[in-house]
Amino acid sequence: MPADPLHRAAKPQRSTTSQPPSGSGASAIEVRRSARRRRTVSAYREGDRTVVLIPARMSEAEEQRWVTVMLDKLAAQESKRRLGDAELAERAERLSLQYFDGRARPTAVRWVTNQNTRWGSCTPSEGSIRLSHRLQGMPEYVVDYVLLHELAHLLVPGHGPRFWRLLEAYPRTERARGYLEGVVAADRLPHQPDPDAE
Repeated sequence: MPADPLHRAAKPQRSTTSQPPSGSGASAIEVRRSARRRRTVSAYREGDRTVVLIPARMSEAEEQRWVTVMLDKLAAQESKRRLGDAELAERAERLSLQYFDGRARPTAVRWVTNQNTRWGSCTPSEGSIRLSHRLQGMPEYVVDYVLLHELAHLLVPGHGPRFWRLLEAYPRTERARGYLEGVVAADRLPHQPDPDAE
């Protein structure tokens, strides 16, 4: 009897599991290689693990690059599910515990729509933190960085060396700052008219 083309045995996939970069939100990354997959790369969460599907022919360097890209895409999709003020306050509490031993204790953390020239603000005397609504939809590590930046102001009011030493604990500080600088730079670019618009 001929083999059923829908159920024929495929070449085995090679699968590797590794620990994720700090701050990715998953406990492990599993990379599955497939001979059937030619060009596309995809990823999804499976419990506490992230599964990344790639073509079998990809080099190790390409694999690493695509894992980073897909982790960022997943984080951006997940952060688009808007966090409310209560979730934002819980997140601030978790970050304070993780990076500042719980010493930064805000009295209020909320989204605001009246901050168009800054990403966040903090009033140390009141213990209040406000994040710009423009951060909603950005990758989680960027929102976390801004939250940590404002939490650090509860401990050190200015931007001196002591302040920046506090933020060194967060491994994605430079990456998040670069992302935000890119957003600001893109906003300053002249907008070209749409050639299809009439």
